[in-house]
Amino acid sequence: MTAPDLDDLHGDVTVDELQLSTELMGEGGRAASAELAEYALWLGDDALILSQQLGGWVARAPELEEDVALANIALDLLGHARSLLRYAGTFDGRSEDDLAYFRDEPQFRSAWIFEQPNGDFAHTIARQLVASVYLFELYTALSDSTDTTLAAIAAKSVKEVEYHRDHAVQWTLRLAGGTEESRRRMVRGLRDVWPYVDELFRDEPLIDHLDGVAVRPSSLRTGFEAVIGAVFAEAELEIPAVRPSSAGGRSGDHFAQLGYILAEMQVLARQHPGATW
Repeated sequence: MTAPDLDDLHGDVTVDELQLSTELMGEGGRAASAELAEYALWLGDDALILSQQLGGWVARAPELEEDVALANIALDLLGHARSLLRYAGTFDGRSEDDLAYFRDEPQFRSAWIFEQPNGDFAHTIARQLVASVYLFELYTALSDSTDTTLAAIAAKSVKEVEYHRDHAVQWTLRLAGGTEESRRRMVRGLRDVWPYVDELFRDEPLIDHLDGVAVRPSSLRTGFEAVIGAVFAEAELEIPAVRPSSAGGRSGDHFAQLGYILAEMQVLARQHPGATW
């Protein structure tokens, strides 16, 4: 067994993900093209970085049940990342471990919203609300992709993201409708993450090369805003009036936090490459 092997870090979710990948990339499966591999990296890196972030709440959440809930969400996302990175690696023969542990910061393609610091619990919920609503819209649309591998990954992932979305919505309502302090923190958390929402819906040039395969990001905005609008109305919140950031994660220009995330995530693999136990 290699160390650190993703197969041994994720609990029961690995069984489903390994079965899915075997079915997708078995006999008759096809390797990703350069453009398709890049797109799979976008999605895989988003899920991987958010999973790593949420893992930081284990044993630190405000109640024991949240330790379990956030850990399970992190494991779901890690499963999504594994399938997507494994598919991306079929283009040039790299494994999911190679892509997770042995790429440097400029080679990652995650959007900035996923790289935002955990902050306090309200900040994490604000980030999770944006991320889960976006991912639900994305995977729902991607389930109709003409690429059978992406469609299958999305069809499985959307069922889990639906729970993630409900979890984030319920906590948003709970914090916004709780004490003055919990509402203040929820409002501040939303204000702090909102500049990074716009990047999720930018139509990068890559999308023009994947017509019918990838989802055009701008097409997801209407559904996203409908859900967010309903949640904010119930919580009596307003969309933060902030300017969009100049985020450029899809081209390898990242938020400063990503370097710290990768340092923690990759340290064992890089200090002991090829180690076994």
